[in-house]
This record gives sequence, structure tokens and C-alpha cells, in this order.
Amino acid sequence: MMKPDTRAHQVSYQGSKVELTVEERGDGRPFLLLHGGAGPASMARFAGLLAARGHVRVLTPIHPGFAKTPRPNSLHDVRGLAMLYAAFLGQLGKRDVTVIGNSIGGWIAAELAILAPPQVCCAVMVSAAGIEVPGQQVTDVSMLALDQVMSLSYYNPAPFLIDPTKLTDEQRAIAGSNRAALQVYAPQMTDASLKARLATVKMPVLVISGEADRVVPPAYGRAFAAAIPGAKFELLARTGHVPQVETPDVLLEAVAKFVSLN
Repeated sequence: MMKPDTRAHQVSYQGSKVELTVEERGDGRPFLLLHGGAGPASMARFAGLLAARGHVRVLTPIHPGFAKTPRPNSLHDVRGLAMLYAAFLGQLGKRDVTVIGNSIGGWIAAELAILAPPQVCCAVMVSAAGIEVPGQQVTDVSMLALDQVMSLSYYNPAPFLIDPTKLTDEQRAIAGSNRAALQVYAPQMTDASLKARLATVKMPVLVISGEADRVVPPAYGRAFAAAIPGAKFELLARTGHVPQVETPDVLLEAVAKFVSLN
């Protein structure tokens, strides 16, 4: 796996500076990868794969509050995270940025698509949460045991099972901070206003669902795509909620077709 450079950026947000930790890999056209509630570690393998095979520059930030990073009290919802990342990209001066987000990261990508900062050219929303869909709900995993979460998140959870009794104190602390941060940013996992606001999106969008996703089911993903003018929808076979972990090559193929990676 390509080793990242980890850098701390000071990003202007609502009149103050927010410390944003970003893993950076590769060179070439820029990609911004936004992790979900599973935390930044869930994006690491795919980030390395994308940077190496796509010959691109991959930026993988840690949402403030996750992985024990600091979070200012003024940053407390998904729209705020989208505004933070728009400011971050503006400071970097990057152009033609492709944003890829998983779960709550997909929701952030949707909010970025609505904001339409000039740096962003297109967005990929993978198992994205955020909208309200009659008859379809995002599963609240906050009160579930780890093995229950794994069962809902993977087509085949066996290779990814973790023994909670073997976690180090540091790993427990990181997992705890991830859960706490997720509760701050998305306590309900939906925003009643999001679906209507998606109608204003003008950039190209790809919405991806895993056929075995029982956290954000495929019917929900189809409704997400239908809410965005011109959005494409793709269903990944033998895949659950975190394709970047379970089937990274399949996800990379879908992204490569959408953005024409060489």
C-alpha cells in the first residue's frame, strides 16, 4: 500500500481556524475521499489503491472529532463539514477535484455538490445517508454490538471480523471518539431538507450502492440518485455498506468508468 504523508492544515471556518488532519498520497488530478462513521481507517486501503492505479493525488481528511482529533464546538453538523471542505479546497487552490464519500461521507459529498465550490467537478456518493425516503430507513448502528454492525455492513463479514477483546486501549479510544463524533454530526442520519436541495445539483454525480448493504439499502440509494438531476446509479454485486473495504477493486472500476481514469 502506498504510504501517505500526514499533514495538519489550518482551515478558515466561521472566522476561526480549524485544524484538519489530511493523509495525502500520489500525484496527478486531485481526489477528495470522505470517510463514514467507520472512521478514517476505512478509507486507507482504497486511498492507496486509487493513488497507485489511477496515478492521481488522493486527499483523505479526518473529520474533526474522529480518531481523537480536535473538533471546535462551532462545527457540529454535516453541512458545516461540507463548508469546511469547500474552504479547504479553496485554500489549496486545487481544480477539477473529484469527491468520493462513503456513508456520512457520501452525505458530505452531497452537501458539497449543492454548495458547488468551483474546485469540485463531480461527486461519487457511496452508500450515502442523509435523505428521508418513505419506507426506507438508514439503520441506527449506534446501539448495536460490533458483530451486529459487521453483519449488516458486509456481504461476507467473515474476513473482516474483529475480536473486541483483543483491541488495544488506543484502538478502543479511537473507536469511542468515532462514535461520539458521529453522534454530534448526524444523530438522526437524515436531514429533512436535503432531498429537495439535491434538485439544485448541476455537476455530474454517481450514486453507488452495495446489493448486500443493510445499513443503507439499495432502494434508498436509488431514491438518492433519483433526487439528483442527471445522476447515475450503480449497484455493486456481492458488496455491502463499505465497498472501499470489502470490494475495493470493484469500487475502483466503477469510479474509473465514471471519471475516465487511465
